[in-house]
Amino acid sequence: MIKVFGHKSPDTDSTGSPIIWAWYLSEVKGTPAKPALLGEPNTEAAFVLKRWDLPKPEIITDVAAGDTCVIVDTNNPAELPASINDANVIQIIDHHLLAGGLKTKGPIDITVRPLACTATIMHDLMGADASRMPEKIKAAMLSCILSDTLEFRSPTTTAHDRAVAEKLAGELGISIPAYAEELFAAKSDVSAFSDAELLRMDSKEYSVAGKELRVSVLETTAPKVVLDRKDSLMKSMEAVAKEDGADQVLLFVVDIIREEATLLVPNDLVKQFAEASFGAKVTADTVVLPGIMSRKKQIIPALKL
Repeated sequence: MIKVFGHKSPDTDSTGSPIIWAWYLSEVKGTPAKPALLGEPNTEAAFVLKRWDLPKPEIITDVAAGDTCVIVDTNNPAELPASINDANVIQIIDHHLLAGGLKTKGPIDITVRPLACTATIMHDLMGADASRMPEKIKAAMLSCILSDTLEFRSPTTTAHDRAVAEKLAGELGISIPAYAEELFAAKSDVSAFSDAELLRMDSKEYSVAGKELRVSVLETTAPKVVLDRKDSLMKSMEAVAKEDGADQVLLFVVDIIREEATLLVPNDLVKQFAEASFGAKVTADTVVLPGIMSRKKQIIPALKL
């Protein structure tokens, strides 16, 4: 049985894409596969599972040497199980930069394309077989694309992502604006999460200028809800960094509607990153970065000291 999974701190794409590809491998290719998660899905992903009556995939903490695996929505070992290089990885489907560090048992099938969403790539790889997707799988695919593109607001969005989403919405009889509003409302409901959970919820680990960073992004239509907690969040950053072996946590609160990010600035190191990376003038414990919405395309490439 092939295990299909994405990155730790699973968002909608890293929850939906394993479901989509496991369906394709099992039902179309005749190769038994099951989706898995490397943690609890975030609020938006959990909403998608409930909204479309999709079973939550099994949560796994590691893989074994005998496991056959497909990795989706990442190729970064820091975001994968600790024993990933011991497993038999047979395929990678991703839309992020090549991080390096994965070692496989032999040649594998790798697809990395500059699209906004892994699910869009999957639609292309299926070809004519995409028409065989049942409603639930189509809905998962549409949800992934709308989430990763922030309803086409993100600069990562391509015309192809939009075209696939519009095709799926048409087949499902769904209004994209109305459904995106449901998605983003679920994404914005963070009231039940602790500060540490928020800082890890949608985060990735990177080394920048000799510093180990946990770069966290919270996409929301209600940024005030998060920013009202900034004092406690900033206090928690030091503890989370220490627990995770990082030098610093960077938290960007992305306002989906205003299309801007607010970076919390708890110390001089983050101030230096903000000023060197984004040309910002920091005079308080937050700084607004107009137009910044994408970690992949706008934040990570810009980070420097």
